[in-house]
Amino acid sequence: MSLERPQDQDIVIVGATGDLASRKLLPALFNLQLAALLPEKGRIVGCGRTAMTVEEFRNLAKSALEEFSRSRPSPAQWSAFAERLSYCDTASNGFEGLASRLTQSNRLIYLAIPPSAFATTVQAIGSAGLVDGTRMIIEKPFGHDLASSRELTRSVHAVFDEAQVFRIDHFLGKETVQNILVFRFGNAIFERIWNRDSIDHVQFTVAESIGIEERGAFYEETGALRDILQNHVFQVLSLLTMEAPASLHCEAVRDEKSKLFEAMRPLTPNDLVRGQYARSVIDGKTVKGYSEEDGVAADSDVETYAAVRLFIDNWRWGGVPFYLRTGKRLPRRATEVTVVFRPAPIHLFSGSGSDGLKPNVLNLCIQPDETISLQFLAKAPGPEIEVQPVDMQFSYEKSFTATADEAYERLIHDAMDGDNTLFARADAVDRAWSVVEPVLRDLRPVELYRAGRWGPEAANKLIAPHLWHLR
Repeated sequence: MSLERPQDQDIVIVGATGDLASRKLLPALFNLQLAALLPEKGRIVGCGRTAMTVEEFRNLAKSALEEFSRSRPSPAQWSAFAERLSYCDTASNGFEGLASRLTQSNRLIYLAIPPSAFATTVQAIGSAGLVDGTRMIIEKPFGHDLASSRELTRSVHAVFDEAQVFRIDHFLGKETVQNILVFRFGNAIFERIWNRDSIDHVQFTVAESIGIEERGAFYEETGALRDILQNHVFQVLSLLTMEAPASLHCEAVRDEKSKLFEAMRPLTPNDLVRGQYARSVIDGKTVKGYSEEDGVAADSDVETYAAVRLFIDNWRWGGVPFYLRTGKRLPRRATEVTVVFRPAPIHLFSGSGSDGLKPNVLNLCIQPDETISLQFLAKAPGPEIEVQPVDMQFSYEKSFTATADEAYERLIHDAMDGDNTLFARADAVDRAWSVVEPVLRDLRPVELYRAGRWGPEAANKLIAPHLWHLR
């Protein structure tokens, strides 16, 4: 289904002078305009507590596009985009001042602000009379634990209906993630074996080679378990494991995701490994340990690595372990799902070398390359029956000539169009926190791992007798 131009509406970015707006939101809006996927009429209004003229905001936006946009603006393209841009200093004028800058009765408000400011900002927007006709995007994290998540939901629902709230997770805007439902339910060959009878276990890795960069204060309050596993990984996992929806209507899909979250077994301390990267040498350069980073306490016990063993207690997945891991300062950047199938019941070729015993493996690579590959066994050329694993691979880049939209482009367009299929619903967020709540109350000390390694040794013991797998 091709995307269409949304109805006329204004777009408001609260926190417009921040890093997220410059790196992701303004470039996404610009590229949507190039594709004729912005409303025909409507302004883009930046809001912030920084005193700034409209011209200064336009200069900020132009610099952001030149540095971060996948399409660099020509003079004519920039001129057309700049005409839409306006700015409101909420420190001086409040959100009442925003109303005078809006031109349409409908609007999309993007809260690109720290979670601690969500509740007061939502209340201020409501007090300014900007509820009717508004859809609002909220960035993760959605709370710090179950109690704070529920309190945030209460604060938001005191002003906006759930249908107006779009909790964004940019992972769900990636092409490979969106392809999961098509792959599963559009190909009967896979859906018939997508269960405990055929699948031995599933792995999900979100690995980053960088450290925390300049996010020390944020990470001290969050950690890898909250930052990545509880939201990004759980949301993608729900698409991998949910039952088929009755239709592709947004609520039908979200209903099945919520049922899946209800079936997730709450974690226990034995299901979690926490690690923290330590000083090391990578490519001849000394790399700081986490506790040496700016904004981090010297005795910090915050994890930069988390691995969990998760079970889904329903008919399809009963007894199948899901091994999930994420970490910073790992050997390379990769986000991959690995589905390991059960081995053949009889090893006819066991005398042909150890490779003959390897199970079939399906790999969904989300980044850096968006690919799907299936590993199976084949006879190597020659007089002997020598079995070797080989790959069949699908690549978005090689199979399609069209350039994929950036995740934020797709998700912002969906929000403007009122399609919340790829956004998290309150009940699903609540249940996701319920799954991790037991271990948040009983955290064991972190184990150190050298920067540039694949995490602490305890993570290998967690997955034993299996081994972690990456393509």
